[in-house]
Amino acid sequence: MKSIVDVPGIKVGHAQLEKELTGCTVILTGEKGATAGVDIRGGAPGSRESALLAPEKAVDKVHGILLTGGSAFGLDAAAGVMKYLKENNIGFETGVIPVPIVPASVIFDFLIGEPAWPDASLAYSACKSASSAEMKKGNIGAGIGATIGKVKGPAFMMKSGIGTAYYQFPNGISIGAVVVLNAFGDLRCQHSGNIIAGAYDREENEFLNTMNMLESHEGNKEFGIENTTLAVIATDASLNKNQAKKVAELGQNGLARSLTPAHTMLDGDTVYAVSTGDKKIDISLLGNKAAEIISEAILDSIHSAEKIAGIPSLKYLKERK
Repeated sequence: MKSIVDVPGIKVGHAQLEKELTGCTVILTGEKGATAGVDIRGGAPGSRESALLAPEKAVDKVHGILLTGGSAFGLDAAAGVMKYLKENNIGFETGVIPVPIVPASVIFDFLIGEPAWPDASLAYSACKSASSAEMKKGNIGAGIGATIGKVKGPAFMMKSGIGTAYYQFPNGISIGAVVVLNAFGDLRCQHSGNIIAGAYDREENEFLNTMNMLESHEGNKEFGIENTTLAVIATDASLNKNQAKKVAELGQNGLARSLTPAHTMLDGDTVYAVSTGDKKIDISLLGNKAAEIISEAILDSIHSAEKIAGIPSLKYLKERK
């Protein structure tokens, strides 16, 4: 199966703490970096260097993006990505020293495992493992502690993880996505509308339906802010910063199509878009394909996840039937 690493110039690496069930994933964009944009729709994001990606800001290129567990504590892990890039002489040229530009976004994954967070050394290890040959997925990197369906707290949530998807246009342009799914709501089939994963009653063997729970005021707000879905879209199409931001904005439609509810005040939903090439394509076409690819990567994250720490995955539920 092809993945985001099949986009020219993209490498992905993972590192995780197996006991604590937290980790990080790094997307490296090559020596020359990549034009980037970001769109943040959720009400509870945690990020670093996101303001720098605004179209009016001076820096055009990023050299890596870090997706990490550990909530705001995990943002410190970006120093490890910067160290790795500096050692390889990659960064924004200042005339004195190259300064790597590394935006980072976090998920809250303290609901399983032991409270811990990735540090600089773990992110450095993720960089060293980065490859364009294969992207591992499921319970790995930033996905190891990811869960879905928090409306009634940990006793009803399911295991999610990290997923990917890829598409090549007839003209040869590539687009890929990586998604860390850590959502408050449920994942639904776009064709049938049925819930695929989310808040799940393990005794009754049925989904609770987050929207119904919210309407009936049966949700547990104690676990309200521990959610965020993170996505990175990569393409070898030519994008300036305005266009990259637009692709990220349109990519958010993939979350809205797949997750109910999405973009809530209880999520930190964040989508990055990066461009590594110079091929020409209609931005509306590219952005709407980005939404499709993100939806596919979300689905892949659920199908790739494994049961862990007693939290059931979709695979586990299917095997049990």
